[in-house]
Formats: sequence, structure tokens, C-alpha cells
Amino acid sequence: MSLRRFVIKRLLLVIPTLIGVSIITFALVHLTPGDPVAFIIDIDPNVTEADRDRVRAEHGLDRPVYVQYLDWMAGVAQGDFGQEFSTGRPVSDIILTRLPPTIMLGLFGWVFAIVIAVPTGIYAAVNRQKLGDDISRFIALAGISIPNFWLGLMLILIFALWIDLWPAVYSGRGAIYSPDALWFLILPGVTIGTAASANMMRIMRQSMAEEMNKEYVTTARAKGLPERTVILKHVLRNSLISVVTVAAFLTAGIVAGSVVVEVVFSWPGLGFELISAINEREYYVVMGITLFIGIAIIIMNLVADLAYALLDPRIRY
Repeated sequence: MSLRRFVIKRLLLVIPTLIGVSIITFALVHLTPGDPVAFIIDIDPNVTEADRDRVRAEHGLDRPVYVQYLDWMAGVAQGDFGQEFSTGRPVSDIILTRLPPTIMLGLFGWVFAIVIAVPTGIYAAVNRQKLGDDISRFIALAGISIPNFWLGLMLILIFALWIDLWPAVYSGRGAIYSPDALWFLILPGVTIGTAASANMMRIMRQSMAEEMNKEYVTTARAKGLPERTVILKHVLRNSLISVVTVAAFLTAGIVAGSVVVEVVFSWPGLGFELISAINEREYYVVMGITLFIGIAIIIMNLVADLAYALLDPRIRY
């Protein structure tokens, strides 16, 4: 199968996946207890049932559920995710406003994962069955097992309250790329990147350990090549196929995992907005952000498949 056909096939498979994500998202939101109309007008004690019916009709909530879904999907296909009930703001504007902070947090987590995982994985593979390998595997297991919200709270307790090196929550002053914001992002970046780093380190170690047992490595050593050259030029290069693929999947996981971390650190990203919208029963905001995150995950999985096909042509078959 040519690379072009492989790409087309993967792109066609994305369509039913997106439709499935939209149906599940829409169904779960409408099955959630609570009426969004109550959050809009029930603060007024003089509200009548006629007022509720009028507001429900204004937002299309009086129509059958399947009609609401088809109307919503028709708007999504045109880039219209609906409007926020309480303010009338377009959901697309809310997503675009909240997206840069989430990207910044994801970049911090991703960079932390790469910087920690790759050197540690190489060291663990070269020093298999030694003390350093045992310690690195223990740390990796701990990083995978610890819930990120608990880790975030512990980092706040230690570095914000006890040592007072970082602020406990984001103050909101200055742009997200200001020095204060970048300094604040270190703790949530470590929080969100720890599990990804641990997973990537284990994959790196396993992949390099397998490569080091292959015949071409023995041949390279027999030719007198320095061990550093054998490891970095040959073994590492072939091991990166698995790591690149896993990195794409972990990037999608970082985007999804940012929901909890943003709430813990009060970071004004998509996750923080999503929790607020759930609490206020803002249907279109919840559906828009959830669908957007789902699209991001699907795209990253697609990128992982394509990267794997480029690095290893055998995958296309």
C-alpha cells in the first residue's frame, strides 16, 4: 500500500470516529441531571412557567433531542458550536480564547516529559539490571501510579505553601506568555507531564533494550565502533520509532488530562472552562469543548499512525 492510500484510508476512518464522539458527547450532556434554563432565569423569584417555556424555545431546547443534535451538527460543520446560554457568547470564541493557555500548559508538560524520559530511558537501557535501572523503573512506576490531581496538590503544598517558591494559583495578571505566567506554569507542567514522562521512559528503555540485543549491534561492536556511537547513532535511532509514536499518543493524553490540572491550579484553559460549564449546565459549551478535545485526540492519533508509517514502511502493509 502506498503512503498516499494509507493516508487516505486513515482520514476516511476519522469521519465515523468523529460522528461517534459527537453522538456520545451530545447524549451524555443531555442525560446529565439539571436544566440549563433554571441557571438562566431562576434567580428571579417571579419567574413563571411561561417564562421558562419562552427561554427554552429561544434556545431550541423544546424540540426533540434528535432534531437538536442534527441542528447542532449542521452548525458544527460550518464552524458554529452554538452559543453560551447565559451570555450569548459564541462557543467558538470561548474555545479560541481558552485554547492558548491549554496549549501553553501542554507544551510545558510535553517538554518536561521529553527532557526527562529520553535521557533516563537511554541510561536505564545501557545500565540494565543495575541499581540505576532499578531506581529509574521504580520512579517510572510511581509516576504512572500517582494521580495527577494529588501530585498537583502536593506540589502546591510543598513549593507554594512551605517553601514559597511558586504562587499557589494563577493570579490572572499579565499575558499567558509573560514571565510571571511562565514561572507559574512550571508546577502544573511537571504535574501534567509526570505520567507521560514515566510512560515514555519505559517505552524508551524497552525499545533500546530490544535493539541492543540485535545482530547489527553486535556487528557494529565487532567492527570496533565506539560504544557511544553504537548507542547514539544506531540503537537510539531505531528505538525512536516506538518513542515518536508513543509521544503522539501521550500528547493527546496531555490535552485530555489538562482538565483536572487546570482546575487544581486555577489555570484559565479549556479544562477550567469545561468544569465551569458543567456546573452551570451550559450544554453547548460542554459539547463544544468536549468535541474539540476529542478532535485533538483523534488528530494526534492520526499523526502517530502517519509518523509510524513514515518511519517504518512495513506498517503500511
